[in-house]
Amino acid sequence: MDAEKDTGTSGETGSGEARSTAEPHVPRTACLIGESALEIWFATPEDRLQRSFTAAGVNRFVREADLASQNVPTILVRADAVIDTPLIGALLAAPGSVLLSNGAEARVPLAVHAPAGLAEAGAAVLRAGQTAGQATEIPDGLRAVRGTELGASYWEALRKREEPYALLPGPDTLAQAEWRMFMGTYKGATDLVTKWAWPKPAFHVTKLCARLGISPNQVTAVSLVAVIAAFYWFWEGNWLPGLLAAWLMTFLDTVDGKLARITLRSSKFGNVFDHSIDLIHPPFWYLAWGIGLQRGPHAIEPAELTLVLTVIVAGYVLQRAIEGIAIWRLGLEIHIWRRIDTWFRLVTARRNPNLLLLTLAAAAGRPDLGLVAVALWTAVCLLLHALQLLQALQAARKAGPLRSWMTEPQ
Repeated sequence: MDAEKDTGTSGETGSGEARSTAEPHVPRTACLIGESALEIWFATPEDRLQRSFTAAGVNRFVREADLASQNVPTILVRADAVIDTPLIGALLAAPGSVLLSNGAEARVPLAVHAPAGLAEAGAAVLRAGQTAGQATEIPDGLRAVRGTELGASYWEALRKREEPYALLPGPDTLAQAEWRMFMGTYKGATDLVTKWAWPKPAFHVTKLCARLGISPNQVTAVSLVAVIAAFYWFWEGNWLPGLLAAWLMTFLDTVDGKLARITLRSSKFGNVFDHSIDLIHPPFWYLAWGIGLQRGPHAIEPAELTLVLTVIVAGYVLQRAIEGIAIWRLGLEIHIWRRIDTWFRLVTARRNPNLLLLTLAAAAGRPDLGLVAVALWTAVCLLLHALQLLQALQAARKAGPLRSWMTEPQ
């Protein structure tokens, strides 16, 4: 979702997600070991696991009683486990791995990628490791690993580096697990509003939507209404209702992506629907703001207004072009190359930082200065982005393909 923010409603794939199941060692068969009565994000862990592994290419689920007849690589998972998306693909590509939990109940075997002939042995490992800290014997052919050892610490789709969760939630740790899962849906490179202002309220609204069965696309549809309302009120020079509608849209733009990821209800249509709105609407807001100014006491001279709007719109388009060129020529999103680039993403002239400038100016009674501030900041950011791109192209010519700082050892 974020053209501004941190996600789309799409089923994005990253470095930790499913590899091609054409590889002979990648399992297509899975078995859930045990059962769970606990609901997390209003779904059972079994349901979440089945959807996650199905999305990763595992298309056959067998019963525990049928494991003895399985002579193919098999994924075995505790039915009460909750496993982050990057670890699904990483586990599929790591034969013999016994994935250990992290979080409150640490180092409990949660899942096994059992090579052919070791399915029953892997299931025994999961049945034996029922509590944290209990020594579990790992048979020959299997090895215990943490998520970080599977190479899943960098998630390309969300442009972030962190240890993916492998949880064993219980009634006492359910709230903690749900919060950890929610925060796991955030991008590593995003704006300051999305990163620091929205998480707590978005968590509660996302949970309410999940409880009520509201889909991510329905949330996106409401955000589209807010986009149109903000445009209308800006055009009329009604700053307060326009800003309220605009901020509502940015908030829902966070919620719909989180809801899609946390409930595993992503879709291609949702991705296009959400990102199309994100990409298109900001220039129209700035145009409407400029027209609204001409209706009140803070009108800008027509020639100056034309210059201001040209700088804003051209700067917006060119910054997007620079980001696209970086991906095309360097295979890297420009905001995650160096640590300073990720910090710059917090305040770069995109929708939410610009909306902060407009809000502060309107609150001070000078909405005209807000639009001028957006133009100036857009021009500065455009120059900085151009410098970023030139530095990146030069570095790639000298040292070869670039890597994100997030992929480097900590």
